[in-house]
Order: sequence, then structure tokens, then C-alpha cells
Amino acid sequence: MKRDRTRRFGVVGGLGPLAGADVLFKLMKAASTPAQADPFDVIFEQHAWRGVGPIDVATIERKLYIFDLIRDFEQRGVTTVVLPCFLSHTFIDELKANSRVEIVDLVEGVRRSVAKQFPAARRIGLLACAYTREQGLFERYFAAPQFEAVHARAIDGIDCVSEAVYGADGIRNGSLAGRPVELLRRACNDLIEQGVDVIVSGATEIALVIEQLSALGVPVIDSNLACAHYAAEAAGAAGRAAIKVGVVGGVGPAATVDFLQKVVRNTPAARDQDHIKLLVEQNPQIPDRTEHLIANGADPTISLYATCKKLEQGDADLIAIPCNTAHAFVERIQPRLGIPIVNMLTVTARHLRDAYPGLHEIGLLATSGTIESGVYRDALAAHGLREVVPPAHLQARVMEAIYGECGVKAGYTAGRCREDIDAAIEGLIEAGVEVIVLGCTELPLLLPGGIYTSRTGVSVALIDPTEVLARECVGYAISGDLATSLIG
Repeated sequence: MKRDRTRRFGVVGGLGPLAGADVLFKLMKAASTPAQADPFDVIFEQHAWRGVGPIDVATIERKLYIFDLIRDFEQRGVTTVVLPCFLSHTFIDELKANSRVEIVDLVEGVRRSVAKQFPAARRIGLLACAYTREQGLFERYFAAPQFEAVHARAIDGIDCVSEAVYGADGIRNGSLAGRPVELLRRACNDLIEQGVDVIVSGATEIALVIEQLSALGVPVIDSNLACAHYAAEAAGAAGRAAIKVGVVGGVGPAATVDFLQKVVRNTPAARDQDHIKLLVEQNPQIPDRTEHLIANGADPTISLYATCKKLEQGDADLIAIPCNTAHAFVERIQPRLGIPIVNMLTVTARHLRDAYPGLHEIGLLATSGTIESGVYRDALAAHGLREVVPPAHLQARVMEAIYGECGVKAGYTAGRCREDIDAAIEGLIEAGVEVIVLGCTELPLLLPGGIYTSRTGVSVALIDPTEVLARECVGYAISGDLATSLIG
């Protein structure tokens, strides 16, 4: 299938209606040049600003208004958001951390434009409003020692830039001549007196009168034009949002909690914010997988698929299913999903091959449904390994340990259920295996240790697939690499 190369821009309007329309026009023009031959769509969304608080401050109302628009853009297939408002760039990191689309960094576009057009410029004059000055927005981009950021000073007690943009007869209110332009000229002249090499229009409204500032002897950068070209050239080049792992929970509930603990334990983190994003859909009502496979019980396919779709719709990038038997149904539902399921059995088999290169036989403790489905047999065989399972009488005890009245699904982790599992392990040891896979996600609750020593003193390694799965998911989330060869 041919890849859809269409870029979809979303332009956030309403923060300065005239400036937003100016950016839209310049973006359309920039994206239509021969150098930008790929197709593109543009959505311009503008609502009357009814936020609470001053319009020249990054209020909570402003933040939430913008976030809601970006979220709406995401749901409409937008790939790149253009936010034509410098004031809003004072919290762009907050937006990026909680959005899944590229948000064009307007100030970075201006910085690159200055570096490209005026590579020798060092002293940068800034026509910025009070709030962005207080937040040090431009200093982050035009930082010493490479640059020296210089702001226009107040003249006769007037903040010329803020008054020109936000005053009663300012540009934001439609005045594109007269006093606003004169105030900006005074600010530019002040910057020229301070010896600047170039002047940056640090409010998107200023671009509307930029031509009236062009005869002052020092070049003035049209920030809207710089943003438009940067967006057209760099769309899709920025890093994507943090990977979110979706978890099919409830199969079973205790195993889900165990898996989540392993994800946290395997994440290299020094603070809360270092941990990975997780979305858990806890659905204990998914029909029993083993019952369907061995006793014609209710088919869990639709329930598993519906749960995976909810995760996909919740912006998960990949799906983990901490249930071995459920993997007998993965091939049915994966083709209908737009995100990959990390196959716990596949990654476990690969781990075994890497960790025990000289091994040929692997013991398996699992439900009868998992064994009869052959999913582990096939996963192991793909890596040159042979599955060894308990004989029938011991397999019955494994099922009792999992599903019995005193089994682990009923909340027991000691007593008869442990005795049954010990008997099955002893049987596998007698069969000569050296490594045993705990192929039911409840079994690690019974056998938390990595080594089991038999009554006769023989030790075997116990492999926990949920531990392997947790490490894989953490690795994908941290690296951002969803290599299809490792997922399936």
C-alpha cells in the first residue's frame, strides 16, 4: 500500500486573529513552493477568545484553550501544529509533553532565519511584549556567548512594544497605521542606538506592519514568514511524543498488577517524570482463554480485540498483553490494529536463545490451552528450541494450581497450589531440562525467585515471560524504536 505522504497542518487561531490569518497565508505560500512538492492540507481553527484574565499573560485559560485545539487537531489527523503566538511559546514544553503531534517552535524558526540570513549577527534586538520579556523566552534561543539579546527600553514611561500590540488602538485591535507603527519605530530606533545587528519582531502582530519598519537602516525579521518557512521545511522532522504502552489488563487481574510492578522496577528512573507512559484497560470480563481452547467455552476474540482498540484509541503506541494464553489469539486481531502487539512469547524465545546459546530443550509450565494451541512450541522452534511439557498427570496438577479452589487465580500463593507446581517442576527436572518457562502469568506469583532447587539438589533457571515483556516495553518506550522485526 502506498504511504500517505500528505502533511496536515493545523493552525491555532483566536490568540490574535489577524496574526493567525497572516501566518496561515504565509504558510500556504511557503508550502506551495516547488521545494515543498509533497501534498498538504491545512486546517485553520479560530474561536473568539473568551478566556478569563489578561490577554497578554499565559493564563490557565489560554493554556487549556490551546491544548483543547491541539487535541482536536490530533483527532482530525493533523501532523503538524502551528501556534502563531509568542506568548504561548512560553509554555510550549508543557504542550509538547502532552501532545502527540509536532508543534512548530516559532522561536526556533526565527533563530534559524537569523542565522541563515545574517550569520555574522551577534547582537539581536527584540521587539517583545512584557510577558515574554519577563519569561526570558528569547534569551533561551539567542543565548550568550554566541548571541546577546537586547530588548527595547521604555520611552517616556511607555512600553512601546506592548502598547503598540495590546493597547486600545493597538495592532491586535485592527490599527495597522498611526500610533502603533510610530511606537514600534521608536522601539526600533532605541534598539539601533543600542548597537543591534538585526531586529526580531517578537510578537506575531508586528509582522502585519513590518514593511513600515523596513527603512530604519537595520533589518527587521518577519517572524511570521520565518515560522511559515520553518514549518514547511521541518514538518515531520521533529521527534515524536513519548511512547505510550497500552496494557490489556484483567487477564488475570493479579498478573496485571504484577506486570505493572515489573515495568516500574525495570525503568531507569530517578524521579516520577522519568517513568514511561502507560494506559491500562482492565477488563476481567474477557472470557477465559483456556476454557475456549480446550472446552469450547466463550470465544474471547472480540473482547480482546475491543480492549486493544480502546488502547489504540487512547493513543497507545504499542500493546502488551500479560497473559500467555491470550497470545493464541494475537494473529487474529493484530492485522486489524494500527499499532503493534509486543508478542510476549516471541520476545521470551529470543531471550532464551540469547541467554542460553547452548540450550536445546526448554521446560514449559502453562495452561493446557496454551500448550494445546502450540503458540510456545512454535515460538521456541523458530529459535531452534524444543518445548518440553509435564506428563498428563502433572499437567492436571498445574491446572489445579492455577484454576483450582485453592489456586493462584483464587488468590492463593502457598499451600496445595505450591505443592502442585513443585511436583510439576520436579517432573520436568527428571526429564532433564535446565531452564523452565513460567508460561502462565500467575505462576511468577507462586515462584518469585529465578532459581529452583529440587529435592535432590538439582537447580534449574525459571524464566518469567512477564519480566521479559516488561523489559521489552520499557526498552521500546525509552528508545522510541518500534522495530517491526521484534514485534508481532
